[in-house]
Amino acid sequence: MSKHTAAMNFPTVDTALFILMMLLSPLFISCDQTTLKQSLDPSPFPSNFLFGTSTSSYQVEGAYLSEGKGLSNWDVFTHTPGNIDDGSSGDVAVDHYHRYLEDIDLMESLGVNSYRFSISWARILPKGRFGDVNSEGIKHYNKLIDALLLKGIQPFVTLTQFDSPQEIEDKYGAWLSPESQEDFGYFADICFKSFGDRVKYWFTINEPNMQVTLSYRLGSHPPAHCSQPFGNCSQGNSEEEPFIAAHNLILSHATAVDIYRTKYQKDQGGSIGIILNTVWFEPITSSTADKLAAERAQSFYMNWFLDPIIYGKYPAEMMNIVGSTLPKFSSRDKEKLKQGLDFIGINHYTSTYVQDCIFSACKPGPGASKTEGFCLKNSQKHGVPLGEPTTLFWLNVYPQGMWKIIKYIKERYKNTPMFITENGYGEISMPNSSTEDLLNDVKRVEYMASYLDALITAMRDGADVRGYFVWSLLDSFEWTYGYTARFGLHHVDFATLKRTPKLSATWYKHFIAKHKLIKSQSPKHTSKHPQF
Repeated sequence: MSKHTAAMNFPTVDTALFILMMLLSPLFISCDQTTLKQSLDPSPFPSNFLFGTSTSSYQVEGAYLSEGKGLSNWDVFTHTPGNIDDGSSGDVAVDHYHRYLEDIDLMESLGVNSYRFSISWARILPKGRFGDVNSEGIKHYNKLIDALLLKGIQPFVTLTQFDSPQEIEDKYGAWLSPESQEDFGYFADICFKSFGDRVKYWFTINEPNMQVTLSYRLGSHPPAHCSQPFGNCSQGNSEEEPFIAAHNLILSHATAVDIYRTKYQKDQGGSIGIILNTVWFEPITSSTADKLAAERAQSFYMNWFLDPIIYGKYPAEMMNIVGSTLPKFSSRDKEKLKQGLDFIGINHYTSTYVQDCIFSACKPGPGASKTEGFCLKNSQKHGVPLGEPTTLFWLNVYPQGMWKIIKYIKERYKNTPMFITENGYGEISMPNSSTEDLLNDVKRVEYMASYLDALITAMRDGADVRGYFVWSLLDSFEWTYGYTARFGLHHVDFATLKRTPKLSATWYKHFIAKHKLIKSQSPKHTSKHPQF
């Protein structure tokens, strides 16, 4: 028995009836009554729909200084005591860098036809544009991409997912400087040249709206910038820096897209977009003021980035409240922004209530400040949560939010093609939890079934959604949670790094098979890779 076969032993469950119920749950778990009948209809997914899983470089790769890789911002941040809940780091993570073939076998077992991963910027350019290209880093991702294509799995590549070379932070403050646009463009160009003959789906940046909030407003992610009352950091300005960083991230996206469109897209035949974290903001009452607050919440979170990229300007709600703080787009910037995007990546997990703080008195809290749009966010209404709470304070299970946010994006952005690039269920590992408890992840199955049912409803309503990616393939390093939070379809023993499929992996495999997934056709490519 091979090590891959051994790793596929499935956890025991008390009765076959229980497993059968879980496997059929998409037919019976519905976000509203109208979708029950629809779920019994033929599959709404077209034959070329992409089902996949997602990971990110820092969270899974490890090998943090192997084969020429430089230090990233997260390497430095995690090595500073007190920044991570369990004191851990991604130095080893789940060793995907060395175990990628084993992990591709896991993907093949699931039956997925796509895999979204991110590239470690510091592995390609250890010193940013101030140093040489690391040929070993190029070689690694060439091997990963080729191995995926041999299994009929389409690579979806995210250029950066929170991690960047520490060198650009030290030299000029990374995203707080316009120089970041030049650095990101240089990095993107190398990736397009090296991998674009085989990679047909590119994402420039993952969750820039989350990044600027955590890194420059709350200070919980590197470079840990913030000011009172948002946090207690040694440097930063929570009322100004998020807008500066956001502006440079937007223009970095535009720079990369411009390079792709002018130099590579015609010959390579791929497409490019960006990924936003999305939350459905539910008005806490039916009042006009609270409905307007919910719209402001979107404008200060998701639309903050998508409006400039698609329409060339910041949302009106932002201009009205923080217009004097927002950086201005030059005529040259506006020309570059016209390159737009080909699709929108949607990371969606949860929803929350929103209360107006302009016409009503609000207690201090998330969203209530001027720089956040005067819209207080709360997961409860009169003590009753919106959806089912989980062990993660920010994650409530509310599948209706999936349908609502897709509908909102469809209407606001003229049904631009969409991919659900992350959706998944996380849980804190309790000290008394056994491995068997973690393998029998019934809650994750219920979550996925209900959210996929909501996705089906949105697609039947006309939303142009072209793929769905579960977060995540594996339990991994979960940012400031370290290894205390688990999102994987596969359990990882962090001591031995052994992978074992959970109940949710088998459920997802059956869901994909049920909808008659066809494998992607591997695009033709030359055997020679560009040399540096």
